[in-house]
Amino acid sequence: MPLVPIEKLITAARDAKRGAGAFNVIGLEHAEAIVAGAEAARAPVILQVSENCITYHGALEPVGRAMLAIGAAAAVPVAVHLDHATSAELLRSAAGLGFASVMYDASTMTYQDNVAATAAVAAWCHERDIWIEAELGEVGGKDSVHAPGARTRPNEAAAFVAATGVDALAVAVGSSHAMVTRDAVLDLDLIASLRSAVPVPLVLHGSSGVPDAMLSAAVRAGLTKINVATQLNKVFTAAVRDRLAADPAVVDPRRYLQAGRSAITAEVTRLLAVLEGSDAGWMC
Repeated sequence: MPLVPIEKLITAARDAKRGAGAFNVIGLEHAEAIVAGAEAARAPVILQVSENCITYHGALEPVGRAMLAIGAAAAVPVAVHLDHATSAELLRSAAGLGFASVMYDASTMTYQDNVAATAAVAAWCHERDIWIEAELGEVGGKDSVHAPGARTRPNEAAAFVAATGVDALAVAVGSSHAMVTRDAVLDLDLIASLRSAVPVPLVLHGSSGVPDAMLSAAVRAGLTKINVATQLNKVFTAAVRDRLAADPAVVDPRRYLQAGRSAITAEVTRLLAVLEGSDAGWMC
């Protein structure tokens, strides 16, 4: 089916008090596996690619076009999203390829500079009907530093959204990027306060470090878009290692990448059920 606007997926999830799963793509296998997992769950899904991944590939276009094609061929609703962009040039490239949503990250700046930069980018995006997410209260871990102590203040978050006009806000509530253990403790009371204060959907970055039960509780408390990256990389790498250990003579990458792809598919299906809150599925 055709790609769908991310706003449609997130608004439906927010209204139903469900989480919208947003999964980061590293390569073709990731994109294929994420969509297959969503199809098995009969759930909508968000495919997203980060600036770091684009740097790895050398350009957005090859991986971006693959994501757009895979999403458009899916049997469930798929949105394609640019994650953690700090460059205006990258935003323009994404818009030119057909990305209809972006996350602009100026969270390392001072509050005043973040507001000014984000407001300018949001105006540019809205002139082109592009949905924009921003971040306030820098979530730890972007530079391999586990620093989950940052917190977003509800009154500041509300003021930030009013001043910038963004469509969604990533908030710091206790998670951290790139965690390989799942023991992060989220501040559920803060999430509820942010949900009451902020009129746009809230986004959780660093979700891979959050246990299943707490992810479900965080969605009930008011988070909507749930970003997952490291957890998929973990299961992919573990499956590839197991496949290579079982057959050290294998040299065809398709033999071991298939194992990694299947592991991601199963994990996406499982996590979408966690975010939905039951095993019943979304019934797309």
